[in-house]
Amino acid sequence: MTDVILETKNLTKEFKGFTAVSKVNLQVERGHIHALIGPNGAGKTTCFNLLTKFLVPTSGQILFNGRDITMEAPAQIARQGIIRSFQISAVFPHLSVMENVRIGLQRTLGTSFHFWKSSDSLKQLNDRAMALLDEVDLTSFADTLTVDLPYGRKRALEIATTLAMEPELMLLDEPTQGMGHEDVDRVTALIKKVSAGRTILMVEHNMNVIAGICDRISVLQRGAVLAEGTYDQVSKNPQVMEAYMGTTAGALEGAH
Repeated sequence: MTDVILETKNLTKEFKGFTAVSKVNLQVERGHIHALIGPNGAGKTTCFNLLTKFLVPTSGQILFNGRDITMEAPAQIARQGIIRSFQISAVFPHLSVMENVRIGLQRTLGTSFHFWKSSDSLKQLNDRAMALLDEVDLTSFADTLTVDLPYGRKRALEIATTLAMEPELMLLDEPTQGMGHEDVDRVTALIKKVSAGRTILMVEHNMNVIAGICDRISVLQRGAVLAEGTYDQVSKNPQVMEAYMGTTAGALEGAH
């Protein structure tokens, strides 16, 4: 038996007669990096918004650790350990990198977002904040104003602030979008590094990223699951090739 941390059963979302997500059954195994991929308009973002409770399903169920969370609010599931990166990574541009992570850690003091608290009360968080910065290779940027960080490093800071919330399941939405090759490689390695002892579900368009770090991949097309398996399995699936390229001639092979 596999240890499934997140499961959907016939998850469906309709908008005024248009079915954006249709009877999706996902099983995300604990400790895995699981990717949700598909061509434009496949329903990836809608599915992600259902899982993070930014949208309410038309029908179906979402289970986290075997518990039905279908109708729970985003804040409720965050307290259970499901953290979507941008939920808490709206970084404060004119605070330092260290200060941003420390704000994420305030939750552990029970003083979340009490900005009138003395900064001295947050100093006890410095060691933990520096440990998180070390985990995402940002130690040397600790005193840098966030607004001055290069784009790829800002995404690393988002991951650090996500980790500050102690997620059991991290949800990453297009973590390498808009990056140059060097930043993509750095953030990909970072995701692999922080996945140790954690579960990650990510929407990602870059096939090289997916091929390099994902244990399992679910392919969506027109709101439904077209295929599921390892990268090698889905990349050789004729239906997946056709969905991406309109051809069955090695569509995803060249992406590896």
